[in-house]
Amino acid sequence: MSNAFDINEAARLQARWNFPTQIRFGAGAIAQLPDACKQLDIRRPLVITDAGLATADFVAEILNSLRRASPGSDIFSDVKPNPAGRNVTAGVAHYKNGRHDGVIALGGGSGLDAAKAVALMVGQERPIWDFEDAGDNWQRVNTDRMAPVIAIPTTAGTGSEVGRASVIVDEESHSKKIIFHPEMLPSIVIADPVLTTGLPPHITAATGLDAFTHNFEAWCAPGFHPMADGIALEAMRIIRNTLPRAFSDGGDLVARSYMLVASSMGAVAFQKGLGAVHALAHPLGALFDKHHGLLNAILLPYVVQQNRKAIEQKAIHICHCLQIEGASFDAFLQWLLEFRAELKIPDTLAEIGITADDSEKIGELATRDPSAAGNPVQYTAAQYAAIFTSAVKGNPA
Repeated sequence: MSNAFDINEAARLQARWNFPTQIRFGAGAIAQLPDACKQLDIRRPLVITDAGLATADFVAEILNSLRRASPGSDIFSDVKPNPAGRNVTAGVAHYKNGRHDGVIALGGGSGLDAAKAVALMVGQERPIWDFEDAGDNWQRVNTDRMAPVIAIPTTAGTGSEVGRASVIVDEESHSKKIIFHPEMLPSIVIADPVLTTGLPPHITAATGLDAFTHNFEAWCAPGFHPMADGIALEAMRIIRNTLPRAFSDGGDLVARSYMLVASSMGAVAFQKGLGAVHALAHPLGALFDKHHGLLNAILLPYVVQQNRKAIEQKAIHICHCLQIEGASFDAFLQWLLEFRAELKIPDTLAEIGITADDSEKIGELATRDPSAAGNPVQYTAAQYAAIFTSAVKGNPA
């Protein structure tokens, strides 16, 4: 091995890595919420969640426990399944009117993303879109006035509880934008699998495959990040073994526990990058207001097939880690299709009411999405449009 080769290789193996935050994990961990507030000196917390979750019994219990310790506690739930800029604006107004001093982010991706965005925006003078994840926009943030955040995930999918960004719909441009700052990372996470046991099977499946997609795309993303690679591979193995159990028996606390961990692992791993699945799912979610995890679950095999030449060896390695017989690209794709069918995921986007009429627009938006940069192949707008059209009509294999 020549000295020049050593130098070149060493130059390639350079990166900046970040890993997340304090996590209080386990069944019953939600009881630690008042103590977590005390740790962060939050005396008037605002719980932010989505409208669908706000009426759940356990949310009332959480709010009551907070109010016993902090009488100024309140809840804000004007949040869409795909949170929009106006939801964030309304949350900021609610926070300021109630003189709150911290945010409890509660829910799946929509509640968590909206809450983190509110916590960011309570201290800013600029509009939220000035902090889109592009270039050095994050340096515009006034960090001194950001609100502290405690994140409580209620689904095992997005991993937003350990993420430094929020995905927010810009309704004027009909696009999803990633709002980013390193200090958007919640200070404390309370991950209690009991809070996920009420999820219906179809949401369990969609969010679980969202987590799988995060880990899969992170593993396939180019770049040097062995820690993310190891996390992604182990998380995919966990999901393969436990998602069917959580799907068939929502009360299986062991399966729910492992899925909650795998979800957080996905958000840690995708620091390395995402890919074409997310590049397509983001504009589709903005235009059609469909569940993000379900979009990922449907799109995944179509992107896998399109990426074949670039990820064949990666797919073979997944087969070894997940003990998929045959250890080939075709074996992996066939397993993925069967896994998806076991979880009753639709085969096509048409089955959830999406047509190919806007294929050119979708293709163009996909190329602009930040996730596209992490795909192992850089596609044109026309190629993204073709993948989208294939996912509408079917036949990924």
